[in-house]
Amino acid sequence: MAPFATGTHTPHSIGDDVSSLTTASASDITVLASSRAVIDNSLTAATLVISTATGKIISVFHSVLPPSSFPPGTPYTDYSPHVLLPGLVDAHVHLNEPGRTEWEGFWTGTRAAAFGGVTTVVDMPLNAIPPTTTVANLQEKIKAAQGKCWVDVGFYGGLVPGNVADLKPLVKAGVRGFKGFLIDSGVAEFPAVSSADIAAVFEELADEPTTVMFHAEMIPPISASVGDDVQWSLPPLEPTGPLDSYQTFLDSRPASFELYAILEILSLAYLAPSLPLHIVHLSAIEAIPMLRVARASGVNITAETCFHYLSLAAEQIQEGDTRHKCCPPIRNQANQDGLWEELLDVEDSVLKTVVSDHSPCTPNLKLLPAHLPGAEVGLKSGCGAAVGDKGDFFSAWGGISSVGLGLSILWTEAMRRKLDTTTTLLNVAKWCCANTAQQVGLEHRKGALRVGLDADIAVFDDTATFEVQHGSMLFRNKCSPYQGKELRGVVRETWVRGRRVHSRADGFGEKGGPVGELLLEPRVKA
Repeated sequence: MAPFATGTHTPHSIGDDVSSLTTASASDITVLASSRAVIDNSLTAATLVISTATGKIISVFHSVLPPSSFPPGTPYTDYSPHVLLPGLVDAHVHLNEPGRTEWEGFWTGTRAAAFGGVTTVVDMPLNAIPPTTTVANLQEKIKAAQGKCWVDVGFYGGLVPGNVADLKPLVKAGVRGFKGFLIDSGVAEFPAVSSADIAAVFEELADEPTTVMFHAEMIPPISASVGDDVQWSLPPLEPTGPLDSYQTFLDSRPASFELYAILEILSLAYLAPSLPLHIVHLSAIEAIPMLRVARASGVNITAETCFHYLSLAAEQIQEGDTRHKCCPPIRNQANQDGLWEELLDVEDSVLKTVVSDHSPCTPNLKLLPAHLPGAEVGLKSGCGAAVGDKGDFFSAWGGISSVGLGLSILWTEAMRRKLDTTTTLLNVAKWCCANTAQQVGLEHRKGALRVGLDADIAVFDDTATFEVQHGSMLFRNKCSPYQGKELRGVVRETWVRGRRVHSRADGFGEKGGPVGELLLEPRVKA
């Protein structure tokens, strides 16, 4: 046995418990290796030694060690030339259980995540019933999740009018942050907050170890639109065109909605100068300069964007294809290009994270015309829609289904733009792993391939392609704008805390079923 496999003369780093390797038996460790792995912000050959007892990485070597370096019988796989990436942390997912489990649930949503190399998801406080706005409601969600999670799951708390007294107890209960809306959320049980509500939240949470996030759309006092209400308005606020035209919908949610909301948040930020603030699903490039100025002046604020804003463009959306409806809306190609330009300024960008905002519903609520994939003909319409509203972008539920497809979506678009392969792999590990883990206070466990962290690993084949069809949409309802698209980049295997939970070759459950933990330890103040 080579000396470095026993914990001595290591070419890189060893965990604190060196004796565990010195005296290791084949059942104590699992070893994964590849000629390409993202380690310490570089692409390098690597061998990862994982404790089967703790599920943590206990050694990292900057070379591919042979099986003979380890005790006979040690589980060992060399994945070369595939890439070992940190498991993705998708910090914006709507799992909807309990209450709307027919839209999505813990079992289906986390299986879909594992399919695409996502090893941690953080569940939004809506659209479950009840929403996660009190500790009692959080406990209901925890009970619903038990035994159903294929990946690790964290939870956000919700900001709604009147629940300020519930926020600190939710912090102690282990929520990863809070989210509020400055515009109608689409569900009655999660109303928007006012400026007075935001001020009270900032004062309550000013010194707490948490992050406060906002859906930043707000109708300006004087506007040429009133959002989804446009279809019922009289001139001059009437729709700009047919309700099944995407341009009509886009006109109804202009960039000014995002700008006005962000200005409102920034105007109150002085109340909690140390509290991290975050803008979820930023779509409008017009908001970037004001966020840059705010950060330069010391405001503790960041933003995320989503896979769909980086890959879809308004010009390509067909009439009536409501699979593309989301809020804020998908904007034009020039806007998409601007988001990429900002994102690629990695060190200075205000866009620190890329997430799915997986926000599914049952197909009938999407009101898809019968000729489009994912439509269900004959089902009763919902959300106040009439039977004849097929293709109506205003009556349809807003949300893009993509959990577990994000890495491939991002990789496909980056390669279309002819971005450097190595640089893009490193950037993906920042945007979707390290920075998302930090955003939710899990950087001590997640987001990197490093000694002492959970062995959450995505084995990524960056050259393979696949077509998005039912077999690659493992979320509950197979209704997504990505259906039928060919994506480049395939996750061959997904490991959660040292256990292989999904393989393209063998499917799910090598260890017998869901292994996901609920991440409820309270955050520590940064």
